[in-house]
Amino acid sequence: MTQNNSNPFQLWINSVMENFDKSQNQFKKAQEVLSSPLDTQIANTPYDIVYEEDRVRLKHYKPNTEKKVQTPLLIVYALINRETMLDLQPGRSVLENLLNEGVEVYMIDWGYPTRKDRFLDTDDHVNGYINNAVDHVLKENNASQLNLMGICMGGTLTTMYASLYPKKVKNLITTVTPTNFDTEEGLLHVWAKDFDVDRIVRNHGNMPGDLLNLTFLIINPARLIIDKYVNFMENVENKTFVENFLRMEKWIFDSPDVPGEIFREFIDCMYKENQLIQNKFELNGQLVDLNNITMPLLNIYANYDHLVPPDAAKHLPEAVASKDTQNYCLETGHIGIYVSSKSQKEFAPKIVEWLKERDLPEEKKKKDESSSKSRQKGTKAKTLNEKYNKQTLTAKSR
Repeated sequence: MTQNNSNPFQLWINSVMENFDKSQNQFKKAQEVLSSPLDTQIANTPYDIVYEEDRVRLKHYKPNTEKKVQTPLLIVYALINRETMLDLQPGRSVLENLLNEGVEVYMIDWGYPTRKDRFLDTDDHVNGYINNAVDHVLKENNASQLNLMGICMGGTLTTMYASLYPKKVKNLITTVTPTNFDTEEGLLHVWAKDFDVDRIVRNHGNMPGDLLNLTFLIINPARLIIDKYVNFMENVENKTFVENFLRMEKWIFDSPDVPGEIFREFIDCMYKENQLIQNKFELNGQLVDLNNITMPLLNIYANYDHLVPPDAAKHLPEAVASKDTQNYCLETGHIGIYVSSKSQKEFAPKIVEWLKERDLPEEKKKKDESSSKSRQKGTKAKTLNEKYNKQTLTAKSR
């Protein structure tokens, strides 16, 4: 009697055995990978510490080639997570791409706030740390202006800075930067409106970085918790994948606390009252007026950003007085804009190209503007002279 291969139970048994054998092989390869030396280092690009104040350090990165953008670029990262995300690894490094294109980069490292930083507010960070870092860069380069780039919350702070100190900023670049908080795109903006920030600051002093991380995870748990680790298990026998995964995990869970007072102001004045884009926010009694931003502005945001959705980021150009503004949208997410292989080919090259087009020295720029005005005056005078001569000839012929 022949065996019936269409027996459902037998087919199920065969499938289980095949999967069991496959799983055994995967576990064996995974064990080999996880027990071998893994390269999970991040932020390997060399730098010098050129300025320090309290917990804050200013990093200086020298270009890898001849300087192609003469004006130095200062990057201000968010107070949430760390700036090392811009330098995850060779081939996935915004910093590396900028340096390879001949840009001289300075970057603020906010360090790790402690309980003594609990009362530091927005004014301390904008008029204090950022302004002091800017002054150091300008002095070191014997310059009167620099290019300023802000990332996420750091972009909000640099927007404030550019409004208060417009003469020091040659070009302003904001990336995934929340400036319009009156939106219901994204759960973060919905939740923040009812967030009891006073209770958090009263009980913790600073906003715990781990609590922020948990908040970001539960905004999209299916993708950020389940899918991510399922994907890891499916690729655990791939050493390169595992190393890249662990580098990203190392960055994600390196989460400094946020000083209590600046966190309170950000929730109350931004998320709840949307003061910045309405020109209602004040720092140390001085109004942060976006009409003071007259320098060129490049505003980059991500179309699939779940933390700073497009509606929160794309309205800045229409709120400033600059006549040279540009919105640039990338088809990626909040972190993908800096680390995805596709964005590596778009993000930094776009910034470098945009800066090169506006890297005219101030003296030459003023000279060109003066020459242009002189030509316009000369043309006008010539036209008036020709008109006068024509009228004179007409009068004589009569």
